[in-house]
Amino acid sequence: MFLTISTTGTPDSPATDLGFLLHKHPDHAQRFSTAHGTAHVLYPEATAERCTAALLLEVDAVALVRRGKGKGRGGAPDTALAQYVNDRPYAASSLLAVALSAVFSTAMKGQCRARPELPPAARPLRISVPALPARGGADLVRALFEPLGWTVTAEAVPLDETFPEWGDSRYLRLELASERLTLAEALRHLYVLLPVLDDTKHYWVAPDEVDKLLRAGEGWLPGHPEHKLITSRFLSRRWSLTREALDRLELVRLAETDDTDVEEIDNAVDEESDTEEKPVPLAVLRREAILAALHASGARRVLDLGCGQGQLVQALLKDVRYTEIVGVDVSVRALAIAARRLKLDRMGERQAARVRLVQGSLSYTDRRLKGYDAAVLSEVVEHLDPPRLPALEYAVFGAARPGTVLVTTPNVEYNVRWETLPAGHSRHGDHRFEWTREEFRAWSRAVAERHGYTVEFTPVGLDDPEVGPPTQMAVFTLDRATPTAKEEAA
Repeated sequence: MFLTISTTGTPDSPATDLGFLLHKHPDHAQRFSTAHGTAHVLYPEATAERCTAALLLEVDAVALVRRGKGKGRGGAPDTALAQYVNDRPYAASSLLAVALSAVFSTAMKGQCRARPELPPAARPLRISVPALPARGGADLVRALFEPLGWTVTAEAVPLDETFPEWGDSRYLRLELASERLTLAEALRHLYVLLPVLDDTKHYWVAPDEVDKLLRAGEGWLPGHPEHKLITSRFLSRRWSLTREALDRLELVRLAETDDTDVEEIDNAVDEESDTEEKPVPLAVLRREAILAALHASGARRVLDLGCGQGQLVQALLKDVRYTEIVGVDVSVRALAIAARRLKLDRMGERQAARVRLVQGSLSYTDRRLKGYDAAVLSEVVEHLDPPRLPALEYAVFGAARPGTVLVTTPNVEYNVRWETLPAGHSRHGDHRFEWTREEFRAWSRAVAERHGYTVEFTPVGLDDPEVGPPTQMAVFTLDRATPTAKEEAA
C-alpha cells in the first residue's frame, strides 16, 4: 500500500514545514511496526519549494490470514486460495487507515509542540493514492471528498493495460488537491473514508469504533451530505452501532444549526458524556473476575502464586473475609515493589498478621504452600517454557493441593482485535506461548483429571462472537471424593 502527501512552499512558509507537522524528519527514512506489517515513512523530495512525504505499508499477508482466521467480507469464510491471493498488500483499505493513525497520530490531532503555529494553518495539499478500491466507483469518491473541499481526480485502473477490451477493474488512481484544508483535517478525512470506500474492515468492529468515528469526524461529518452512508460503512453496517453514531451526530448537528436549542442540547450532550461508561481496563476486569470466583468458592486463606507487584494481594486485603493472604514470586525485586505498594512497614499489627510475601519458584514443591483454601495463577503459566509446565502442575495441583485453583491466561485468538499489536507478536515480550481456547481447555481438563479436580471455564472481558474473550479463566475445584493417581497407586 502506498500513499503520498505533497505540499508547496513560499519564502515565508517553506514546504519542508511538512516534516514538523508529520513529526518525521525529511532527511531520514523511518520504519514502524504496525498491527499487520511494517510502515515506512520517507520523503522522495524535500525542498523549500516542494515537499512530499510517502507512507509505504508492507502487509504481512500470511500473518493477516492466521490472525484473521481467513474471514472474508461479512465474516464468511473465504476460499482457501482467496485467503492468500487478494488485494490486501496493495490496495488502500482499513489497514492503511490504521497505519495512518498509528504513524501520524500527533499530526492527526493537530499538535506540534516545536511549531505550534503550523497545525491550525491551511496549506496547499495534494494526496495521491495509486490503488484505491471503491465500491461505488468514481462518482462515490467525488460525493465523499468534494463536499469537504477537495478537488478530486479519480481514474479507473484497467484490468490489464495490454488488453483494454477486458475493461476496468474496481480500483481507481486517486488524486486529491486542496488549498484550504489543514493537514490534520486531511488525515482525518483519509482515516474515515478509505475504509468506507473499500467497504470492509480487516478487524472486528467493536463498540469503541463509534468513538473513533466521531473523533475523526469532528467538525465535518455531522454536516456531510453522505454522513449516513459513511457511518454505516465505517461501522461495517452493524445496526446498533450505526444507530448510536447517527443519534450522537444528530445532537451535534442540531447544536450547530439551531441557536434556540443550543443550551438544551449542550446539556443533553454533557449529561450523556457524564453517564457514558469508559472502557474498563482488562487488568481490572481480570482482577474483578478473580475476586468474584474466590468469593463464590468461600475461601478464607488464599495464595497469589506469581503475585508480581502485589495488585491482587492489595485488593484481597481490603476484604475482611480473607484471613490469610500469601503472595509468592520468584522475583525479589517484584516482591520489594509489592511491599512498598502494601506499605508493610507501616501496616498495623492486626492487618500485618493477615499477609505475607515470600520468594519462591513455582516449578518446585514448597511445604509453605500446603493447606490453603485457594490459589491464584493469574497470567503466570504463559511465562514458563512449556517443558516446565508439568513441574508447575505437580507443585500446585499435586503437592500444595488447594481446594480451589484459578488460572487465567491470554486467549491468543483475541490478539487479532488489538490494532496496535504487531503481526505474529505475543502480548508481552516474556510470553513463551499463548494458548487458543481449545488448547487451554485441553490442558486444564487433563490437569484436573490427573489430580482429582473438576474444572469450569469463564470468559474475562468482552466475549467476542468470533474469537472469544481477551482472557480465559479456568476454575479448578478439588473433588474430595476422587483419589489422585498417586493415592490410587498407594
